Amino acid sequence: PARNRAERIRAMESVMGPFPTARGPLEVQIVSETRKDGLVLRDLTYLSQPWTRVPAYLIYSESVATDGQRHPGILGLHQTHAAGRKVVVGLGNSPDDEYGVELARRGYVVLAPAYPQLADYAPDIRGAGFQSGTMMAIWNNSRGLDLLASLPFVGTNGFGSIGHSLGGHNGLFTAAFDERIRVVVTSCGFDSFRDYYDGNPSVWAEERGWCQLRYMPGLLAYRGRLQDLPFDFTDVLGAIAPRTVFVNAPK
Repeated sequence: PARNRAERIRAMESVMGPFPTARGPLEVQIVSETRKDGLVLRDLTYLSQPWTRVPAYLIYSESVATDGQRHPGILGLHQTHAAGRKVVVGLGNSPDDEYGVELARRGYVVLAPAYPQLADYAPDIRGAGFQSGTMMAIWNNSRGLDLLASLPFVGTNGFGSIGHSLGGHNGLFTAAFDERIRVVVTSCGFDSFRDYYDGNPSVWAEERGWCQLRYMPGLLAYRGRLQDLPFDFTDVLGAIAPRTVFVNAPK
């Protein structure tokens, strides 16, 4: 039967854990700032919770901060890569993933937060009160939108998200929960859970594939009975609709 958005969200939360509601001060701390080729790159951290600080890069053109206009804000979400968030802003020796740099040159303001338990960001997911790294990432990204909205040169009438692989589904999950995201670009970011490695039980195992703590360990309960999964990416996309999604999914 057809589900409405609230039903889809509840199904997702049954595996990911609940989406938090309390939003405290961000207390942004700038670690460093560099300027090159007309772009500003800030290495910073912000609080997603009173005890959880998130590292991120903010990249934008020098001109957008001085022209008196408000510019679109974008989440630039990184793939599974040893360099983590660095790839988005041109510091990861991964030229095909430098979409943060490209978008900044086009006048966008891009925030590239780190994903939990990857590269240089190793938070205590359960200690922070999350049942999954997926939900922690969703919340960190949502707070990242709060950061973008706080900047005087960023518009607040809607945001975008772009990401490859891990960043692709990270953006979809975030958009499902945070309706401020009006446009999502996802590259090679998802497949039906039921089709993942053809349902091979060895992949649906503790700390393997989707069942890792940094993703959704609650999926482990459905090993061998994927037909009973409470949600799939059809539900994620349904929760985002009718907003705009561009899917790059080559065979």
